[in-house]
Amino acid sequence: MPDDLFQQVLDAARALGVTGIEAIVSEETQALTRFANDAIHQNVCEQSTQLSVRPVIDGRTARATTNRLDGDGIRRVVAEAIAITRLTERDADLPPLAEPSEIEDVPRYFDSTARATPEDRAQAVAEAIHAVSSEGQTAAGIYSTGESRFALYNSRGVAASYRETMARFSITAMAGDSSGWAKASACDRRALDPVALARSAARKADGSRHPRELPAGRYTVILEPAAVLDLVGQMFMDFSGTALADGRSFLKDRVGRKLFGENITIHDDARHPLQSGAAFDAEGVPRRRLTLVDAGVVREIAWCRQAAALAGVPATGHGFPLPNEIGEAPMNIVIAGGDTSVEEMVAATSRGVLVTRLWYIREVDPYEKIFTGMTRDGTFLVEDGKVSAGVRNFRFNVGLLEMLSNVEALSRAVRASGEETFDMVAPAMKVRGFNFTEVTRF
Repeated sequence: MPDDLFQQVLDAARALGVTGIEAIVSEETQALTRFANDAIHQNVCEQSTQLSVRPVIDGRTARATTNRLDGDGIRRVVAEAIAITRLTERDADLPPLAEPSEIEDVPRYFDSTARATPEDRAQAVAEAIHAVSSEGQTAAGIYSTGESRFALYNSRGVAASYRETMARFSITAMAGDSSGWAKASACDRRALDPVALARSAARKADGSRHPRELPAGRYTVILEPAAVLDLVGQMFMDFSGTALADGRSFLKDRVGRKLFGENITIHDDARHPLQSGAAFDAEGVPRRRLTLVDAGVVREIAWCRQAAALAGVPATGHGFPLPNEIGEAPMNIVIAGGDTSVEEMVAATSRGVLVTRLWYIREVDPYEKIFTGMTRDGTFLVEDGKVSAGVRNFRFNVGLLEMLSNVEALSRAVRASGEETFDMVAPAMKVRGFNFTEVTRF
């Protein structure tokens, strides 16, 4: 956010008798190329800018947002935020605006991504479609590139900004009675290989043709990183001081206890080279690296400033924009990997199921973190150390405490992309006793 824009916010607030104010500007450009039935059918680009203003007045706060950044628009949104704030109930625990802190810059902006053209995406998509169609299959998916900037200022001197680029490629290869899928994301689009992803999806579609139907039951399962992300990623909103205080976290009375297997170690690390996002939170507090799980033991959780002050602990820099009902959560998850490849997991499995991805995941028991959902786009039978056939998709019912206590092997951790949760760094996992409850119709 340019200094003069915040100065206009500050001047408008002071004219109304308010000296404590925070402003966030979010700028985003997103370009998307979508394809289906082996042809591009949509190419769009959207640019947006929003100004969000939050005053603090005698223990009260509220927020108003606008996409009008002219003088009149700024004065209007400041006046609206102040009017709403004065009508809200006082919160005796509301912290004052944050003070400035030293914030480490994390370079995640790449011209190669920001300057990607529709022609660049179309060429990559055409090559990916050819890789699928040459196998007698049909391709569908998306290729997006974009850039974003997040800037936060407040009247106590905080001036923090961050910008990044992001590219995402996702493809589904469809055969007559089977499908395969692959997806990846990266700040630098040169790190993506759409053709390799397309070939992977095509191999899965080909390998799962004429799927067999297996009986429901408990199986040894090999979850690829995307499947690990979509399932394990469901639990991290509970690693929150606010969630603990509210009694809605499964970690209540469990921090410091061994809940998972000794081979499970998980960090929150905004500066990890495979991660993305700012190194500070929505109040301008630097994000601290957290050891969420150490050899199966829950060690640390995230704290926003208000929750931290109430608990008498330091804030960790994981707060969301105030006011909110969530408080905070770790958003840069890194699950430590091992040294066993998926191929080696398969070779060491006498009978099991290899899972590409999961979807339609819903929580069944919030305290034991039991989830149900389904497999899709590449589910395979493993027999005698080899992938022998595709299988009909399953519905599962799995508790994460049990699952993460039954992990027999871990692959190298990679940046994983899924459909259900935010991207994270995760390995593939070989898990015993994974509970499939029924065969699905899809």
